[in-house]
Amino acid sequence: MRTADIRRRFLDFFAERGHTVVPSAPLPTPDPTLLFVNAGMVPFKPYLTGEQATPWPRATSVQKCIRTLDIEEVGKTTRHGSFFQMNGNFSFGDYFKEEAIGFAWELSTKAQAEGGYGLDPDRIWVTVHHSDTDARGIWREVAGLPDERIVARGDEDNFWSMGVPGPCGPCSELYYDRGPALGREGGPAVDEDRYMEFWNLVFMQYERGEGVGKSGYPILGELPRRNIDTGMGLERMATLLQGKDNLYEIDETRPVLDRAAELAGVRYGADPQADVRLRVVADHVRTALMLLADGTAPGNEGRGYVLRRILRRSVRSMRQLGFHDPALPELMTVARDCMAPGYPEVTEAFARIADQAYGEEDAFRATLKQGTTVLDTAVAGVKADGGRSLPGKQAFLLHDTYGFPIDLTLEMAAEQGVEVDWEGFTALMNEQRERARADARARKSGGATDTGALRTVLDAHGPTEWRAWETLTTESKVLAVLGANGPVPAAREGEIVSVVLDRSPFYAESGGQDSDAGRISGSSAEAEVLDVQRPLPGLVVHQVRITAGELAAGDPVVAAVDPEWRLGARQAHSGTHVLHAALREVLGPTALQSGSYNRPGYLRLDFPWRGALSQAVRSEIEEAANRALRRDLPVGVRWMTLAEAKELGALALFDETYGEQVRVVEIGGAWSRELCGGTHVDHASQVGTVALTAESSVGAGMRRLEAAVGVEGFGYLARERDLVSRIAEQLNAPRAELPEKVAGLLDRLKATDRENARLKARATAAQAAELAGRAVDAGGTLVVTTTADGTTDEARALALAVRDRLPQGCPGAVAVATASGGLVLALTAPAREAGLNAAALVKQLLGGRGGGSPEIAQGGGIPAERVNDVLADLPRLVGGR
Repeated sequence: MRTADIRRRFLDFFAERGHTVVPSAPLPTPDPTLLFVNAGMVPFKPYLTGEQATPWPRATSVQKCIRTLDIEEVGKTTRHGSFFQMNGNFSFGDYFKEEAIGFAWELSTKAQAEGGYGLDPDRIWVTVHHSDTDARGIWREVAGLPDERIVARGDEDNFWSMGVPGPCGPCSELYYDRGPALGREGGPAVDEDRYMEFWNLVFMQYERGEGVGKSGYPILGELPRRNIDTGMGLERMATLLQGKDNLYEIDETRPVLDRAAELAGVRYGADPQADVRLRVVADHVRTALMLLADGTAPGNEGRGYVLRRILRRSVRSMRQLGFHDPALPELMTVARDCMAPGYPEVTEAFARIADQAYGEEDAFRATLKQGTTVLDTAVAGVKADGGRSLPGKQAFLLHDTYGFPIDLTLEMAAEQGVEVDWEGFTALMNEQRERARADARARKSGGATDTGALRTVLDAHGPTEWRAWETLTTESKVLAVLGANGPVPAAREGEIVSVVLDRSPFYAESGGQDSDAGRISGSSAEAEVLDVQRPLPGLVVHQVRITAGELAAGDPVVAAVDPEWRLGARQAHSGTHVLHAALREVLGPTALQSGSYNRPGYLRLDFPWRGALSQAVRSEIEEAANRALRRDLPVGVRWMTLAEAKELGALALFDETYGEQVRVVEIGGAWSRELCGGTHVDHASQVGTVALTAESSVGAGMRRLEAAVGVEGFGYLARERDLVSRIAEQLNAPRAELPEKVAGLLDRLKATDRENARLKARATAAQAAELAGRAVDAGGTLVVTTTADGTTDEARALALAVRDRLPQGCPGAVAVATASGGLVLALTAPAREAGLNAAALVKQLLGGRGGGSPEIAQGGGIPAERVNDVLADLPRLVGGR
């Protein structure tokens, strides 16, 4: 049974039993604690915890998930995969254990001809929590399972919670006996390879308190509404039904593995190390395909970094297998064909997906070349100093600046007999991660780092009454004032705190739109609003600076958005939609926005595209955008179901999660139609103008357009006009002739530079010949020392020129000092053969500073009064070796 058929049967089974089929949420999630959806229940979390009202009593989904914490284990075991799909059925206060167990048993064991999976009932084992006598009894009654196949386990295995105070409860897991060839007899407590878990049923019936670990917390009591959350691993069920040993051999991954083996000229199963690499490729190519389909683009941080790492690991694995040509064009198409039956969008978006993936591989191949040169130089320096370990900061530089994989650094350093300071590298990586996490936590929590305190406010008062679409001013009440460590009684003048109001007119940053600015005023306090965030669903948090008086919980206040700020924000957000539509009008539908940011007067928009846009294309895009403004296209907002919006062709942001009802913003009807929660103008002409200010690369296969809008747009155009006027005046030329005039000046300048370079080379050659003729003998080595007035590069050129003019076959050393305190030292080949090392000599002359290769090295920091002494030391060092 194909994986797509397993998926369809699951959804059909539960739809027939009253469950609403909920489409998979995109892999990127707005949950501030996660980069990606990592479990099937994540999109349902607000309903399971009671944060939001549940739109259905029961639901079912097949959710795309990604877990990358154990990415290093991918391929090494047969159970770790970075991308997986979780079949789930959910009950929100509707049915409970008896129905959940009955559904799982029925679907698992019903004959395939009748719509089930047809698993042998006699090979199914289950586990229950040791205290859950209800579940044990239901398994006996519903499934007729004997006691020996109902295994009691403890909190570590069969009790679930989210790790924080809230819902929790026992769970029951279904396992399938795959036979004695795969392990020992005795059930899942003995061998979880032979007995493969394929379905987990979570019975949320209790509320837990504060505590750590799987059991270090109190149970506060029964939940008022009991829920069901189940998860069946789609790949695991495919492994069982397709008779495979592991998830890498099912129909959605094995064709990629086979193609990789064919390209590399290896046979899967012949070599354990090659098998690991083939499994890495099969897993990572599929994962990258699904991430790209959901709008994640390769980058240097967050989700983009995860994708970049996955793509580069797959390319690296192919190179380790001996395949050095571009691999992704061969593999991505295979992964597309494997996943299209379940996810037709991968075919629809494949032109964009391929463009980004292939561009990333091209960039990585260039990175490997550049990083190899840097690493070789660093290793040579370590050896020249007599060391055996590459410093951690050097490995971190290769990783962070050049994108050079640490595993490649370790391998290539080892090949040259050098270790890597792993502890130092790890410490720097941890510092970087912690800085990123701290920044993200502070941003997402509106400045209040204690999200537990925010949860308490939400539980006590409910969601914020958010009025940003309707008004600029509300009469509000302060519900809480929070500092970095939690609630505070009051905040005084000069302090920056987070404030929660019962209602708010402030737009909280989301969908690319920056948060509103404004003021919160009361009878005893004035506060400037600095930032507005939604750290928890439904809760709006304002970061404010107290400018006068004292603000405390319970104070009545007036919350007022700065009207000029909001006008600018509306112009920028509508301008972003207009620019996006113009971009697609000019470049085609694959130029789909993958990220944006807008604030009053400014916008930027990222989109997948290979290569820079020409000036003519940029002008065409700008003209299309401003043509829409001149036509004064109407701007409208409509609410509809997600299915209706998709039917209309509305564009959705990949990293947003949408409810059943969505807000669609239209500019000129179908010309621009996007799902959007931002604030917008009423007519396109109110944007004023869209003036493109920059176009740049933000990663392989990804471009960024920046623009000024509104008053700032007109100001930008005015400054450009004034600049052109000044240049025309200085060149004494009409504006229309400026391009030709400037081109002529540049041509003459280049010709002058070429002539200067020719004359300088001639002068250097003459000087080099003279200096070589004045070489002194130091113990059999000819030594030349001199000073030069130019740059270090010019000193390097002179040193090499002198070295090349020394007598053939003689050991020689040339040192050139610069007026700025630099030193360049070059050795002839016979000098190297005699045991001299340029890098070591420079360090001796400069007290440990400097570095380079054994043939040529340089350093700096020589005081002017010490230059002659340093140069005089060279003959002594060379002659006394």
